[in-house]
Amino acid sequence: MPTIALVDDDRNILTSVSIALEAEGYRIMTYTDGASALDGFKTSPPDLAILDIKMPRMDGMETLRRLRQKSDMPVIFLTSKDEEIDELFGLKMGADDFIRKPFSQRLLVERVKAVLRRTTPKDGVAPKEVDARALERGHLRMDPERHTCTWKNDPVTLTVTEFLILQALATRPGVVKSRNALMDAAYDDQVYVDDRTIDSHIKRLRKKFKVADNDFDMIETLYGVGYRFKEM
Repeated sequence: MPTIALVDDDRNILTSVSIALEAEGYRIMTYTDGASALDGFKTSPPDLAILDIKMPRMDGMETLRRLRQKSDMPVIFLTSKDEEIDELFGLKMGADDFIRKPFSQRLLVERVKAVLRRTTPKDGVAPKEVDARALERGHLRMDPERHTCTWKNDPVTLTVTEFLILQALATRPGVVKSRNALMDAAYDDQVYVDDRTIDSHIKRLRKKFKVADNDFDMIETLYGVGYRFKEM
């Protein structure tokens, strides 16, 4: 079973969440702050990390920022804050999901299962309804089996959610995909996300490709309709 890292300074949450996830068969690693978690990830990288946003030494946002410099590991944020800007900022940085405190253990378990289902298993078997063959569209090449993406032969590191959204767009260039269609492609049916979540992922996708090629403009916005990958 996958290994899950819990990073939270509240030991009651660490204990209760660990019990709930271990009951589902997951292996659990716990940390009380982001700095110790990043140190632990160097020797024992988990399959998914659950990060609290508000922590001493290093908060969840900074932990994710540093993690994204080297890894596309799926990340779920736990937050007790009500400010919308925190969620938007987290999504732009590459978070895969958000859960607001207080939350039910059952909800957390289902969110973890949903994010892991979107991750290519270590045995190389592609996720459900994902074509395992490499996808090539002009300068873009995506390999779902290896979860790799390149533009003009330069690697572009994508989170699981970003990969699935781009794959949905690039599979049919020129065809407009609504936000709902992209949500269906990237998220499990049991996970609710709203429009701004997809918008944030699209913005991050564009930013990542512009790092590789400043002239990248293949993802088009059709206001009020959705997005499409340009025909080449």
